[in-house]
Amino acid sequence: MQIEPREQLRLLELADVDKQLNRLRHERGAIPQLKTIEEADQQLSATRGDVIDTETARNDLGREMQRLESDIDSVRKRIERNQQRLDSGAVSSAKDVTALEHEMQTLHRRQTLLEDQELELMERAEQLDTQLEEVGKARQAVEEIRASALIQRDEKWAEIDQQTSMTETQRSSIASTIPNELVALYDKIRGTGVPGAALLTQRRCGGCRLELAGSELAAVRAAAPSEIVRCESCRCILVRTNESGL
Repeated sequence: MQIEPREQLRLLELADVDKQLNRLRHERGAIPQLKTIEEADQQLSATRGDVIDTETARNDLGREMQRLESDIDSVRKRIERNQQRLDSGAVSSAKDVTALEHEMQTLHRRQTLLEDQELELMERAEQLDTQLEEVGKARQAVEEIRASALIQRDEKWAEIDQQTSMTETQRSSIASTIPNELVALYDKIRGTGVPGAALLTQRRCGGCRLELAGSELAAVRAAAPSEIVRCESCRCILVRTNESGL
């Protein structure tokens, strides 16, 4: 491919613009807010399981407390009925009175046992309620941090996207001044992960930073100014100037 040296030189402008675009793309994916959001998501995900487990335990405890309260209420009513029978004189024989009093003693013990169990459950429920409140406050704090980071991320992204759009316009303008076949070759090389073009300075490739020597150096020296030459190591287009050391 034969291209005028001044047109080859414009490849360096294109390469500089592409470096800016790569920097902007990297910056977009590396803003600190992304890490903050990721960490917040991890924290929220981790605590979500704790909340579900604690809420499940609290609901189970609530049902157990309702069952105990129902049992306690049944015992209280049974005690009240027996006391009314004793107070009304409906039970006359000493044997029946003794049996009824013995039953009431048993019922009172049963009531005390159930109330003690209920008290233990109430204390446990209070602990679970406190845990839920603490986890809820912690999650709210993380959600606020995440929401703030999202706003900052979007603002930073908008700024970077604007710069990217302007730089892409600049790239299109520069590329339009370079022969299409040269731009196509440049883009093909750049697609392999190396610079599409680099300045040859003091016999050193600006792409891979290796110095040309031997047959490679001789071939570059022998090439006409309009001939496209490439680095044998990284395959980028070598743009030659008076500083190339040839």
